[in-house]
Amino acid sequence: MDMPPLAGKIAALSLGAVPVSYALNQVSTLSHPLGVALMSALILGLLFLAIYSLSHGEIYYDPLYAVFAVFAFTSVVDLLIALQEDGYLMGFMEFYTKEGDPYLRTSHGIFICYWDGIVHYLLYLAMAGAIRRRMRYRNLGLYWLGSFVMSILVFLPGNILGKYSSEIRPAFFLTIPYLLVPCVAGLSVFNQSRVPTCCNPNVVQEEQKRSLLQRPADLALVIYLILAGFFTLFRGLVVLDCPTDACFVYIYQYEPYLRDPVAYPKVQMLVYMFYVLPFYGLATYALMFPGCSWLPDWALVFAGAIGQAQFSHMGASTHLRTPFTYRVPEDAWTCFFICNLLYALGPHLLACRCLLWPSFFLRLPPSPPALHEKQH
Repeated sequence: MDMPPLAGKIAALSLGAVPVSYALNQVSTLSHPLGVALMSALILGLLFLAIYSLSHGEIYYDPLYAVFAVFAFTSVVDLLIALQEDGYLMGFMEFYTKEGDPYLRTSHGIFICYWDGIVHYLLYLAMAGAIRRRMRYRNLGLYWLGSFVMSILVFLPGNILGKYSSEIRPAFFLTIPYLLVPCVAGLSVFNQSRVPTCCNPNVVQEEQKRSLLQRPADLALVIYLILAGFFTLFRGLVVLDCPTDACFVYIYQYEPYLRDPVAYPKVQMLVYMFYVLPFYGLATYALMFPGCSWLPDWALVFAGAIGQAQFSHMGASTHLRTPFTYRVPEDAWTCFFICNLLYALGPHLLACRCLLWPSFFLRLPPSPPALHEKQH
């Protein structure tokens, strides 16, 4: 897959978030939650109009160009929030974290801001650059889609169900459009044409005739998926207060963050159990039986989703904003880090395997029927 160039125009426009954030932080009228919500909506509206006037051709070619441009701006804002909450900056987004989205000051909120401000930001620039150059960005879009959806599935319910549910402000409703974006963007990305694969039909037939034992890389992935599936189910049972001794020991001695009343870790484990666990089962089937052409796309989606989730979960489990009693104990840190890192890397290895060697997952065209001469 060729990496598209980054969009320089969008990068320059998104960096305008730095002076805008600093200026707004000095305005005393933004000390009211409703004022923060209205000003945020106004800025996003003006930003969209500026992007539309500067890049009319790109938006006409692909409307997602405007979405990526606006989200690149908000990604810079999120990075400023994360850096400020960790003490690296001062005087930029204090008004917003106090009166707009106070839950961004949690350890989970800080790390989703880091992910959005770095990983999503680079993806937005790459996808906008691809649109500008009329290049494909389907694979990048699928990875972003999974990451974006996962952050929403955990963050929004966590805000409503956790201990910060009483501090929901008007700015929270600005996230409602975020619920529509994955639907529209997902349809657009999935409808894009796939990168053509240069696989000889004979090579595909030979590859698909090989058993799982003749494909050691796939065998290793199947073993990983089975183990990861059990780990996913186990942690889901842990947050559901399973009374077994193993669950009790794990939640108190290895991942006490799962007990944090902010609710993000509990929601995260339930999302894993109800969405990721079925995918692991389907992916295991696809690695054993040829012709499952859906796996490369969905492997990318889940790689993005689990990458974002594990980054936020691992970071929040050890961050100073997490109360000491809920942080990972020092004697369990190595086990925690290795298990969660492997949990994050496995889906990425699966996605790489599907993209680099796709012949096993291709559907062969039906062979032409044999021609028989009719005897008269």
